[in-house]
Order: sequence, then C-alpha cells, then structure tokens
Amino acid sequence: MNKVRVELITTGSELLLGQIVNTNSAYMASKLNDVGFDVIYQTTVGDNHDRMKEVIENALARVDIVITTGGLGPTQGDITKYVSAEITGHEMVDHKESHIHMDEHFAARNIKMTPNNLRQVLVPEGAHVLLNHNGIAPGIVQEYNGKLLINLPGPPREMKEMFENELKPFLQKKVGFKHVIHSRVLNTFDIGESLLETKISDLILRQKNPTLALLVRNSGVIIRITAKGNDFSETEKLIIPLEKEIYSRVGKYIYAKDDEPMEDVVGHLLKKENLTISCAESCTGGLLTSRLTDIVGSSQYVKGSIISYSNEVKMKQLHVPETILADKGAVSLETAKFMADGVAKSLNTDIGVSITGIAGPNGGSVAKPVGLVYIAVSGKKGTYVTKNLFSGKRNEIKYRSTQKALNMVRLYLTDRITM
Repeated sequence: MNKVRVELITTGSELLLGQIVNTNSAYMASKLNDVGFDVIYQTTVGDNHDRMKEVIENALARVDIVITTGGLGPTQGDITKYVSAEITGHEMVDHKESHIHMDEHFAARNIKMTPNNLRQVLVPEGAHVLLNHNGIAPGIVQEYNGKLLINLPGPPREMKEMFENELKPFLQKKVGFKHVIHSRVLNTFDIGESLLETKISDLILRQKNPTLALLVRNSGVIIRITAKGNDFSETEKLIIPLEKEIYSRVGKYIYAKDDEPMEDVVGHLLKKENLTISCAESCTGGLLTSRLTDIVGSSQYVKGSIISYSNEVKMKQLHVPETILADKGAVSLETAKFMADGVAKSLNTDIGVSITGIAGPNGGSVAKPVGLVYIAVSGKKGTYVTKNLFSGKRNEIKYRSTQKALNMVRLYLTDRITM
C-alpha cells in the first residue's frame, strides 16, 4: 500500500446520546497521522447490529484499514467483534492466553466471575490477537479481502496501551510506515500567547519543516514543534536547532517538555534536593495537595496539608494572628505569608505553600474581586508572596491558582525567584 487510508469507527449508543465524550478518535487519528497513515473518515455508530454491519462494510469498501473501538465487553450490548466476525465469516473461539489472564484478574481481586465474562475472551478463529494489559478483552485483527479490520477496546486506558504496545508494532511490521511526523511540545507558564508569539514571530513566519504552533491551555501556552522525516532520528535532527533557538529567547518561561505536568516537575526537584513540602489551602480546597500527590512516589516529599477554609482554622492551625485577619482580611498578602510559614512549622517541612483567594462566583467586591488570589512559598530562603488576578469560572480559578503555586515552588527551588 503506497497510501494507507484508514477509517475510525467508534461504537456505542452512549456516544450518540452524548453521555460520554469521544476521545478515542482524536487519540488514534493523531497517532496514525504521525506515522504517515491518512485518516480520511471517522464514524460513530450505536449498538445496533444492522447499522453497525452496514457502517463496517461501507468502511471496508473505501479504505485499507478499519479500526473500531468499543463493544468488546461482557454484556449483550457489546456486539462489535461479533458483527466483525460475521462480516469476515469466522466462528468465535476461546483465546486461551486471555482466558488465563481473565481468571487471574478475578482471583487476584477475590471477585466471583459471572459467566457472561467469557464473552470477553472469545475471538474470531484465525485472527491476530492483541493482548490487553490494562483490562480483559483482547484486541482483534482480521484480514479480509486485502484489508485489515481491527477491533480495539473502548475504555481509553485500555485502548491507548494496546494501540501503542500491541497494534503499532503489528502495523509497522505488516504495512510499514511511510514517514514519521514527530512533535516536541514545550510547556510555558506566566507568559501570554501574544507576548510569546512576538518573541518568536520570525521563527513562525519562516517555518517550513519543522513547523511551529502555539496552543493555549489552562496550564499555560504550549509551543509545538512538528517535523516530518523518514524516521524519528531524522525528525529529531530537524527539531533540535529550532528548540535551542526558542530556549535562548523564552527559556525562562519553559517549565517542561512533551506535556510533563507542573506537579511532576516540582516532584522531581523536591526529590533531587531531598526536601519536603506541605500546603495550606483556602480557596483551592485541597486541589494543590491533590495534584502533588497524583505523582507516584510523592510520599517521599509531601508530608501533608491543612485545608484552612475558615478563619478559625487559619488562626488555630496556621497561627495567623487574629489582628491580621481583622485588619487585612483572609484574602491578603499578610495572611498568605503567615499561612505558608505556619504550615511549614506545624507540619515540620522544608517548604510551605499557601493559597488564599476568592474563587467565586460570589464573594467578590470592588477592592477584592473574584479571581483575586494570594500565593506564598516559605522556606529557608525566606517567604515569597504574589498577588494574582485570575479570570474564568470557579474551577478554572482554582486550577490556575494551583498552577501558579507550583510554578512558584519550581522557581523557588531553582533559585530563580527574586525575594
């Protein structure tokens, strides 16, 4: 095949009803285009035998590879692989390796397995089986009239792992990748899209291969460098010079590469320096602590947190003076400072971080509007406090507050904060 054409079919009536968001197609389209395949159709069909059969047959008539997601589970509504087997004319047989894996899965969890689970380990006779390392139902590849009909599981966690570690190597061996499209993502924070574009506008204007794009996210603005080549080593050689030039101009705003989250960056720094951290959170209600503890191994550096939603907790647990709360208010530079100092002392950590503000939608005033947030970082170098005004809805303000707090810790740990 010189030009590999692909159709993606997501199955499940819940998708048509809008009960869940279809992220599978976006993921697969991106990954397939990266290796030179052309995704030219995307279709969604419900759990109806006749309509699903029609959709799959139409797809097989117009593309080289058809990939379905969903419908491999244990219920009567999971019909995708049965419809696919009917089209190719194969009987269903038990896949022994997946059956053993399923038995071990239920035994390890001390759960009694119901008979309908046996449906998950049935595959069309003669099919190539893609093992499921994050679930039970295996993926299936069937060859039909010179085409490939592929069934993948619907849960994104299962689908992504199977796509990357099972299907991708199979396709490379079976079909071959015509070219590679590789992207490097540079994550920035505390610089707006317009200013960032101004600083690298000449690079954007003369882009060819690689190309440059700026994308705005809640976590900050990302710079995506994308190169096309025959293999990854070739694309890397194209990306590196442009990446170095971007770093020379805006490197102080770049906190990570390839979508590494800020909490991961901070965690690495804390482990490297053998330091501990604690949090005092008011308006974010524990979100900062949650993000820090999302990282595997965070127990090495996160000691705990105090959710100081009330002034009583601020005074009793964090030792914020009553006079400060009366004169300056709970949302103030002074309160943030005492909170950060107080949590570090109370929980005996090297670093204390505090967040106090107004997340809205109510509670704001002319003097202290919704989105006003004070954030402090305390440690041996002193205490650093910032005044911030974040826009957006309540959950957006809370997230942006934690992103700013994490970035302040990052700068504090790398001696890049001016006290």
